[in-house]
Amino acid sequence: MKIELFQPLYIHEIGTRDNQEDALWPKMPTIDDRLFVLCDGMGGHEHGEVASQTVTQALGKWFAEHVDAASPLSDDQLRDAIEYAYTQLDRYADGSPKQMGTTLTLIYFGKNGVTAAHMGDSRIYHIRPNEGLLYVSRDHSLVFDLYQSGEITYDEMKNFKQKNIVTRAMTPGEDHRMRPDIIHITDVKAEDYFYSCSDGMLEQMSDSELFEIFASDITDEDKKQLLIRATADSKDNHTAWIIPIKGAIAEEGDELLENQEPTARCNALNITPPPPSASDDDDVQIADDDDVVLVSSPKQAKQQLPIIKYAIAAVSIILVLFAAWFLFLRPDGDNNAPPPQPTLLQKPITRDSVDKSKDTIKKDNKADESARNKQSVNAPSRNDTTRHISHR
Repeated sequence: MKIELFQPLYIHEIGTRDNQEDALWPKMPTIDDRLFVLCDGMGGHEHGEVASQTVTQALGKWFAEHVDAASPLSDDQLRDAIEYAYTQLDRYADGSPKQMGTTLTLIYFGKNGVTAAHMGDSRIYHIRPNEGLLYVSRDHSLVFDLYQSGEITYDEMKNFKQKNIVTRAMTPGEDHRMRPDIIHITDVKAEDYFYSCSDGMLEQMSDSELFEIFASDITDEDKKQLLIRATADSKDNHTAWIIPIKGAIAEEGDELLENQEPTARCNALNITPPPPSASDDDDVQIADDDDVVLVSSPKQAKQQLPIIKYAIAAVSIILVLFAAWFLFLRPDGDNNAPPPQPTLLQKPITRDSVDKSKDTIKKDNKADESARNKQSVNAPSRNDTTRHISHR
């Protein structure tokens, strides 16, 4: 497969941030370029920008030295390229609690079609103006995990308080390297677009609004200007690649290539979450600022058990322990002897039986009183001396 491009365009705006933490490769794109990388750095001033620039430049250098445009790109080659970028990033590992890092989007146009890879919440789109969205990369973020599990709706994702928490990114000095999602796309036609962007481009724009811009009958430069105007009020840096497809020429062996878009798990269009949960007991941490926060795993919403369940559990444990003590640990009796059987009432309790019990108790009390009177006659008085009492 040979994929031809029209002139690629890019957007690289700072927003209301003090510095630009997004980075692109190549710096001056042409129709002959095959590799397009976008990174959104995180970690604060002079940290996020270092991470994003280091990774984009490292990937550009590795591809230039190791990839032949006349040969298919393998997944092993792509992993080697990312490992090289990690080694370059490791030079900046300083053990800081707020470690630098970066998201990643990578698009490569090769002999075996389009290879796309991503980490974090920067996205890749495959857009066909006369059909719709064919691929939307699945965000590696807490908010998308909550959406996928049915905790929130797709519309609620945009304004969710923890939307800046990502669950996968490239960071230096880690023993366990986070890996990208990789997808192979062979269903490529003339007039398609591949679009990658940082999350700042999506701050004020939905997927449907994005598609309307690309489906409009205007020039690619006009589409770029519409995207810039639509994201002018974004607080974050907003950066994007707009890559228009001129055509795809079939070659021998293309019939063996697999198009993974319709079934790929990393395609957000293939994810159908369960109905949203009605619970409001989410136990997630709210970020203190607008910067991106990396977490090793998403903190799912936790449901607190009612106190009665704890009480039942505690009583059950006590009963089990008591039964074990009674059967095996009690000091008296034979441990092997069967437990005593409960005594069952032979007759039901009635009012007559209660009255008879009262008469019996009165008779017993009179007999006890008569006996005590007889004893008191022979008992010593308060002034008698008793030998068994000691005085202080």
